[in-house]
Amino acid sequence: MTWDGSDPAHPARVASRRSMDAVRRGAKDEWVALFAEDGVVEDPVGVSMFDPAGDGHRGHEAIRQFWDKAIANAERLEFDVRDSFAAGDEVANVGTITAFLPGGSRVDTEGVFVYKVNADGLIASMRAFWETERAMATLRKE
Repeated sequence: MTWDGSDPAHPARVASRRSMDAVRRGAKDEWVALFAEDGVVEDPVGVSMFDPAGDGHRGHEAIRQFWDKAIANAERLEFDVRDSFAAGDEVANVGTITAFLPGGSRVDTEGVFVYKVNADGLIASMRAFWETERAMATLRKE
């Protein structure tokens, strides 16, 4: 993970870094445990191949299922955060997630990744703003 954004110990920023680290290491149970029981993942926000209804993945079981649909398919994920803006109980990270896929392909997803934490520092929501078509346009063989 590369991090060029601000680095003060804001609770939402800390949670976002923990989330990215767990994903990078393939630590599914650790990642799910970072979320509040009623936490929600919207990645990407709205209707998508991962969320046909566009309602998000709410609660630990749904978040586990999101992992299986979206994260587990990559052999490796790298995070490059170019900037980070914290306010209130949220942080918006600007950067790129590079997914290394089976068969030697990779795709870059540029976006804004917004994390909101509750009073306990658990992730109440993770909302990823990115465009499927834009990401798929970067698909290439290594």
